[in-house]
Parts: sequence; C-alpha cells; structure tokens
Amino acid sequence: MLVGAGDIGSCLSDGDEATAKLLDRIPGTVFTLGDNAYVAGTAEQFQKCYEPYWGRHKDRTRPVIGNHDMRTDNGAPYYEYFGESAGEKDKGWYSYELNGWQVLVLNSTCDLIDCEEDSEQADWLREELEDSDAKCTVAMWHHPLFTSGWKHGSDPRVKPFFQLLYDHGVELVLNGHNHHYERFAPQTPDGELDKEKGVRQFTVGTGGGGLNGFSKDIAANSRARDFETFGVLKLSLYQDFYTWKFVTPAGSTFQDQGVGTCH
Repeated sequence: MLVGAGDIGSCLSDGDEATAKLLDRIPGTVFTLGDNAYVAGTAEQFQKCYEPYWGRHKDRTRPVIGNHDMRTDNGAPYYEYFGESAGEKDKGWYSYELNGWQVLVLNSTCDLIDCEEDSEQADWLREELEDSDAKCTVAMWHHPLFTSGWKHGSDPRVKPFFQLLYDHGVELVLNGHNHHYERFAPQTPDGELDKEKGVRQFTVGTGGGGLNGFSKDIAANSRARDFETFGVLKLSLYQDFYTWKFVTPAGSTFQDQGVGTCH
C-alpha cells in the first residue's frame, strides 16, 4: 500500500487533521507530494503545523519536497525534520523499492534546482530507470506537467522528467501544487492520449493546506476532478497491476477509484 497527498501542514486549516485521521486506518508507506509545512517550511512550522497530525506517521513516510518547503534555507528544516527518509540534503531526489515496484522521488522546484534534460537530477533518473529490473514504476514530485487548475498552470520545466519516464515505460506520476484532486488518462509527454504506453498522472494537492478549483478550460484527457474535499490517494501495488482509490472523510460525495495494468 502506498498512500498520501501533498500540500499538507497548515496552522490555518483543519484539513491536515482530517487527512491524518484517514492515514490512521490505512496501512502501508505514506508519501507526501510537497509543501509539507506552510507557509515557508520553517522548523517551527514543521513542529506546529505538520508534526501534530501527519507527524504521527513520520516513521513510515517518504516525502517529496515542494516550493514552500524550500523557502527557508533551501529546505534545510525539511531535510532536518525528515532525516534520511528525505534523501540527500540539497538534492531531494531518491528512490526505493516497494513490493517489487520502483518508486522514484524527484525535486521539481526548478527555479532553485536544475531540471533540464542534461541536469544531474535527470542523469540520475535516467540511470535509475535503466538499471532497474522492476516491472512497475511510480514517480512523484510537486509541480504537475498537466493540470486544469486555475491557480497554478502546467509547468513545462518538468517535461524532461515525464519524457524519461514515458520512454522507459513508467506507469504512474503523482503530483501536488494545485490544491485539488485530478486524474488524467494515460498520456504522452505532449499530452496525447496513449492507452498502451501512456503515463497516468494524478494531482493530489488535498492534504490539508486549503483547496482551490479549476479553470474554465479543462485540460485534455482529464478524467476525474474534485476541489471540495480533502483526501488521500491510496494505491495498492501488485506484481503487474495496481488499484487506486481517493479516500475522503465521512460525508464526502466525490469518489474515484479504478485499476491499471503495468506496461
């Protein structure tokens, strides 16, 4: 089981308390998708706004760094809080294995970290993909390449990541940044529908730090959207397929779940 969300710890919202209660009853590895402690990722904000709720799952959490986390000393409090689970300090990218799946974590704060196709991070990603014998792979970072969000548009700077993942047959990409839930059909890096080889992207910015909606122009291949409830994405990882379910607090009417096969 892999479960989590992004855009989480806010002392101005009780959404993180609600989503932490969801985690309490879901086993497995917890992921975050960046912007863990608002508004600037200070040590005090990690202790006051993240620790009381999602912090109780810290021992099973593998985090992603977001742009708000990097506002203070290039993310030093983030690395100090999560320790070895956050990967190498000042980089933010790392990988691990989960039930035979390859899990890739990247740093998409591209105004502070080089995300170009010839960058250190992209070279690392390419090597990880080429060296892995995993049949199934999921990658995650903060800023989405595809989105229907009105507050934050698509970020083309992460396209080199998506291109490498597509070229190597990766199944899933998980993002945050926009504070809503959105699921896309499998796509190419250019946003074309590709049911055979495409990468399925989820935006899960519903961890608790507020919610925001969608623009009038819905992105191509967007299949499910909600901006009215906090929640977490639960992925069940099997040897050659996966299931997903967006888990929300009691009383929510929005549902999204399904199954996909590995390439």
